[in-house]
Amino acid sequence: MAAVGAIRRLVPGVVAAALVVLSASPRADQTDPELDGLFERLGAATDVSTARPIEAEIWNRWLRSGDAPVDALMREGMDAMSEGRLDEAIDLFTRIIEARPDFAEGWNKRATAYYLDDQLAASVLDIRRTLALEPRHFGAISGMGLIFLRRGDAAGALDAFERVLDVNPQAPGARARVEMLSRTLRGRGV
Repeated sequence: MAAVGAIRRLVPGVVAAALVVLSASPRADQTDPELDGLFERLGAATDVSTARPIEAEIWNRWLRSGDAPVDALMREGMDAMSEGRLDEAIDLFTRIIEARPDFAEGWNKRATAYYLDDQLAASVLDIRRTLALEPRHFGAISGMGLIFLRRGDAAGALDAFERVLDVNPQAPGARARVEMLSRTLRGRGV
């Protein structure tokens, strides 16, 4: 349950940052050819302060579809989610998915809204779709880890957070969870 509270506290800040990005919306999304270089730089970052701006730029590119009506729905959905209007957010993200089924961030945002609404099975399905479109989506992988934690599957959560670190080695939340889960599983003799 602490993880849900932490996500709910983080969502407004993430939404505010994303709204700035969406105000100028050239096409980027998960197909942006510059992402490969950004991920290389993220993987080579030696500390959190170096990784953060690279991570932010990756999120900036993921959030923009380049389709003005879709980007407007994204802003509305993120506002609704940050204000706790989860049914409305889910509806708005569903409209994005219907308009642009190839837009990974539409799936990821709906997965987040489902998670916050305790619809874990639906969240997992959307995370899988997100990862099919963008296998490096460290946010979606982390979301899967949180779902494993909520379900009491420490080994599954550990695997997910280790995968986050494979993509984003300086992710402090993932690193802390890997350390905690490793200790927990060692304590159980796993």
